[in-house]
Amino acid sequence: MKTPKSLLALIALVPSIAAFAQEPVVGVADPESLFVDDDPLHHRNKQTTLHIMRELLQCGQWDRSGEWLTDQYLQHNPNAASGRAGVVYFFTQVMKQERIDSCEELTTEIVAVMADDDYVTVLWPRVYPDPRTPEYQECQKLAVGDGRNRCLAGVKLYWTSWFDTWRFVDGKADEHWDPATIAPPPTPERC
Repeated sequence: MKTPKSLLALIALVPSIAAFAQEPVVGVADPESLFVDDDPLHHRNKQTTLHIMRELLQCGQWDRSGEWLTDQYLQHNPNAASGRAGVVYFFTQVMKQERIDSCEELTTEIVAVMADDDYVTVLWPRVYPDPRTPEYQECQKLAVGDGRNRCLAGVKLYWTSWFDTWRFVDGKADEHWDPATIAPPPTPERC
């Protein structure tokens, strides 16, 4: 049996169309509303998660980390050491996150917050430059500085999801997971 060339061409085209087909990941209008729960244990853990997301991750108030993280704080992100001191060091010394004093509301886009027993998972959108586009590949070759933003302007973006999961002990986060991979060593900034 012979397969027409046009059918073979269509079959070959379908995977490439699917590779670029996507729905954007979008957060809710009021992300803080996701951190409430009728169950008292889940509510307490979601509220602590809100403080971690807002005061620590968004506003860099790592001097307050003892309010929401245990000293043991087991870390499964391969870029930060376990222990509260290890995660504080990562964000303040490695990532050089600056502290923002005024931190009244969560501005991070959030898709969902789920609680189960002592665990809370936060799902949020991420947007990245698409490395499959020629503009991105050309941008990778350019030096940084003010040229970085100009080269990124033409790069196609794609949406994906990120999650953070915490396990709580007595109302404080004691363990953390996310999908992070090992970051490359610091080099002169590139696109």
